[in-house]
Amino acid sequence: MKEQDYQKKIVKALEAKGAYVVKVVAATKKGVPDILACYKGHFIAIEVKTPTTRSNVSKLQDYNLDLVSEAGGISGIAVEVDDIMPFIREIDNDNS
Repeated sequence: MKEQDYQKKIVKALEAKGAYVVKVVAATKKGVPDILACYKGHFIAIEVKTPTTRSNVSKLQDYNLDLVSEAGGISGIAVEVDDIMPFIREIDNDNS
């Protein structure tokens, strides 16, 4: 599967949970994560990789993910939908 196939699955899963989701196609800033979402008031940034490219996160991508975390958002690298579920469960538990 291509990276965009993994992205589509993750976007659909987030939307199914009721999140506002944007798949970033082009940005005015380099290194912006592939998926930006808001779920129950929490900002989420996800860099999507394939199983073979999971470790190929650039320094700029890492830097941007760190900036999101430092600003109070949730950020991470994902391949499968299961990779984002800990974020979702944590938010759900905080809001229950």
